[in-house]
Amino acid sequence: MISVLRTHTNLKTPGHEELSLDNLRPGSWINMTAPTRQELEDVARLVAVPLDFLSAALDVEESSRIDFEEMDEDSGYDACILVVINIPKHPESFDFDTIPLGIVITPDTFITVCLEENPILPGPRGGVSGFCTWKRTRFLLQILYKTAGTYLQYINEMNRMSDKIEEALRRSMKNEELFKLMDLEKGMTFFTGSLRSNRVAVDKLVRTLKNPQFDELIKLREEDDDLLEDVIVEYDQAYDMVRVYSDVLGGMMDAFASIISNNLNIVMKFLASVTIIISIPTVVSSFWGMNVGVPFQEHPSGFLWVMLVALGLSGAAAYWLWKKRMF
Repeated sequence: MISVLRTHTNLKTPGHEELSLDNLRPGSWINMTAPTRQELEDVARLVAVPLDFLSAALDVEESSRIDFEEMDEDSGYDACILVVINIPKHPESFDFDTIPLGIVITPDTFITVCLEENPILPGPRGGVSGFCTWKRTRFLLQILYKTAGTYLQYINEMNRMSDKIEEALRRSMKNEELFKLMDLEKGMTFFTGSLRSNRVAVDKLVRTLKNPQFDELIKLREEDDDLLEDVIVEYDQAYDMVRVYSDVLGGMMDAFASIISNNLNIVMKFLASVTIIISIPTVVSSFWGMNVGVPFQEHPSGFLWVMLVALGLSGAAAYWLWKKRMF
């Protein structure tokens, strides 16, 4: 699916106008969600960018990076910059994951490519607000800032979920709660790797913004300095938080594994003690079951005496095991 928006340059008419690929104008934003091969080829031809730049974000294993393409008259490519970052997916239950978002910037257009609708880009799920399609650098920084903020939001949400699971596990060790905890730990691992690679990409972007060679594509203006600083601070905070919560969650998993193992040992000790106590009457009665002469054989209360001996030995064994804290 392809949508094209362009911010009105006339301040008296704020907002955005919807365009199509047929009447593409400078300053347009082309948003591609799960595009087909034909759509990718059409956009690549219209804006004169390499096809692999547009398809980079369609690989779910793509890591964050920045790449450049200089103007090439032979191939017909225009100068452009590719920025790939990993953004958090909208979670379903306890399934937190990330997907790549590709951003291609040319002198006239701003292009985004993603496999699915996401909470970062402007759309039905919210996303960046107050953007301007012809302010390419600011739009890029707004997307990066929104990405870091969404990571922070989801990390806090995961922390609240883990607290609820911990309370449930304290009451009852159910496999369902442990599986939820495993899903959260996996999500934290995905977030940690994505934020680390995103932070590296942001560092490279900062160097690019300060390079006059790329002023035609992206240029850091004075009014964008504060936003760039906010982006760096947000990513540092998100990365620090996800590392702390990931360590806490990993420690929690280890602690509950130890508790489960300890509970199993307690149950096994109790069952072993019960088995010993129950086996004593069986052993005693087997002695009096032999086909030879035994004490109390002719005594009218012989059965009662045998039972008393068996119960006495069982009681003594139970007392000794209790003193040894076997149950």
